[in-house]
Parts: sequence; C-alpha cells; structure tokens
Amino acid sequence: MYDPTIFDNLKVAFENQVYDLDNLNRKINIVNRIDRMDFSIIKRDFAIEFTMAEQQDVTAEICLEASLEELAAEILEEQGKNPGCSLRIRFKKLIQNVTKDCLQIEKSLIGIWGSDFKLTQTLSFVYGKEASTFLDNIELSYHHKINEDHMGDIADFIDQVLETLKILNEI
Repeated sequence: MYDPTIFDNLKVAFENQVYDLDNLNRKINIVNRIDRMDFSIIKRDFAIEFTMAEQQDVTAEICLEASLEELAAEILEEQGKNPGCSLRIRFKKLIQNVTKDCLQIEKSLIGIWGSDFKLTQTLSFVYGKEASTFLDNIELSYHHKINEDHMGDIADFIDQVLETLKILNEI
C-alpha cells in the first residue's frame, strides 16, 4: 500500500486550508497552482498563489519543496535523518519609492513573522520604460525544515500570510 510522504501530507493540508478560503469563505482568489515532480534532479515542488478577494494588487505564493535527499531519507527510513520539506512564501507588489517602501515592507514583515524567516526583496522593472514603478518580489524562507509535526501550525501560518497581504496592500 502507498504510504504518503511528508511532502504529500503537508501539500494536502496546505491545499485544504487555502481552497477553503477561496471556495467556502471567499476571502481569497487562487490565481495559480503548481504541483511538479522535477525528474532531472528528483525533487517535488508545490506552490499555490493567491490574492485577497477584495484587494488584488498583491499576490502571495506558498511554496513547499522536498529534495531527493529528503525524500530518500524518508522512504528508506534512514537512521539519524530527520526528513522534512523547505517552506517559502513569496509576495509580489508594485512599489514606487524604493527606499521608503522597501524599508516599510521590511519592518512590517519582521513585525509579523519575527526572526524565523530570512527576508529578501528583489526589485525589477521593464527596460525601455520609465522606471517609476518597480516590481518588488518579497521572499520569506523558513530557516528550518517542516514536517508533519507542524500540521497544527498551518492555520496560524496562513492567517499570517493573509495579514501580510492586507498590510502589503496598504503600503
């Protein structure tokens, strides 16, 4: 019989929570979903991207990944290994005042997420057009792996994502 991996169980838990917010609660709109097996390096990827239903200018994307090493350690039940998945959250937002907006975003996200995450902001603009607006790709990477022990934290985690979307829409 097939025994689901940590990745499979976490993916389903995230999907259930996010789809309920879209289909039942109508708080968000899902705009993209990725569920991929990369055979070139043997890894699993899952990502679900959404916006707030009432504020669609900022997107959030929850990304879950399991590497070959993590999958093998779990499936082969390797002794001394603690398999899990990596977790990232990405937000995309248009900004105009790089210095002011990026600093405000950084302070707001540290206030919500604390120090459990590494924060990176990457800015881009379309070449040939006046650079008055920049796309800020904001990424929060979790410092440690997650596993099924974190299942009870998923609802609170998604609440933090929604709070972040609300604040980013106000900046």
